[in-house]
Amino acid sequence: MEDIISHIRDKLKDSIIKVEEKATPRVYIEFKPENIPEAAEFVFKELGCRMITASGIDTPQGIEILYHFSQDVSGKVISLRTLITNKKSPEIDSIAHIIKGAEWIEREIWELLGVNFKGHPDLRHLLLIDDWPEGKHPLRKDNR
Repeated sequence: MEDIISHIRDKLKDSIIKVEEKATPRVYIEFKPENIPEAAEFVFKELGCRMITASGIDTPQGIEILYHFSQDVSGKVISLRTLITNKKSPEIDSIAHIIKGAEWIEREIWELLGVNFKGHPDLRHLLLIDDWPEGKHPLRKDNR
């Protein structure tokens, strides 16, 4: 795991907020929202990791987005974490132009948590009906 972390630290050192190993073989690397596309591109293209999925969580501090990657050869999992503190209008740059497979999961997070993925090619309903009330996001705590 240390070899992957050292590669990431060498390339992205100025944009890393925190590195946290919670359970072997998983590591969480925290970035500012504006640094996620660069980090995802490096992990995907340079390190050859496969994007597993992404997840979003409504926390008291903001909307947390995690992009989860696997280095299948070693079985290591790298999660790129970021916090969007503007809960009234959460947005982050999409990584769908880097990783085509991110399109659907970003649509799901947009729909369920209200995160605008800037530059996403097709933000439209994926799970909810097309006439779902605008501004109502089922996984947002403030909508309950």
